[in-house]
Amino acid sequence: MGHIMKHRFLHVFLFFSALALFIIPCCGEKDDVSAIRSLIKKGAGHAEKHEMDGILKLASDDLRVLPCDVDRREVRRIRWLAFRHYGDLKVVYPRPGVEIEKDGNHASAQFPFLIVKRDQSFPKLNELVNDPQKWVQEVGESADLYRLKLRLSKSSGEWLVNQAQIERFTGLGFGD
Repeated sequence: MGHIMKHRFLHVFLFFSALALFIIPCCGEKDDVSAIRSLIKKGAGHAEKHEMDGILKLASDDLRVLPCDVDRREVRRIRWLAFRHYGDLKVVYPRPGVEIEKDGNHASAQFPFLIVKRDQSFPKLNELVNDPQKWVQEVGESADLYRLKLRLSKSSGEWLVNQAQIERFTGLGFGD
């Protein structure tokens, strides 16, 4: 009887151990996706408040922004010009698509976004937050529409942006 109990215990233990090995990485990946989406939300909030230092705290020291291939110092100057152009602004975007690489320390995120004057409103966009294609169609030519592609890496448990590529929507698609 003791041998059978030990054998069953071993099977149950192995089953739950295998289950934990499968679930823990999945939960970690979901946590990473949530952390990256939260980072994007913080970045949008800093942009709306014109807080350049807050935006740059979300980026690595070796940040590169494409297509102009500029560094952190140049990003500060360009953002200042954008803030001046828009005045009080809002950043509006659907739920970002996020992919975590197999190593768990690198990721990419991509999403369309709008920069609009603070008082401009697009009420239907809230309903389309989970459907980026319909979201872009709803916006049409009513605002400055862009797509942001981010490359991120995890440093000391925190996600930071290493590279950002911004593409303007031309009416025929995204690109220069």
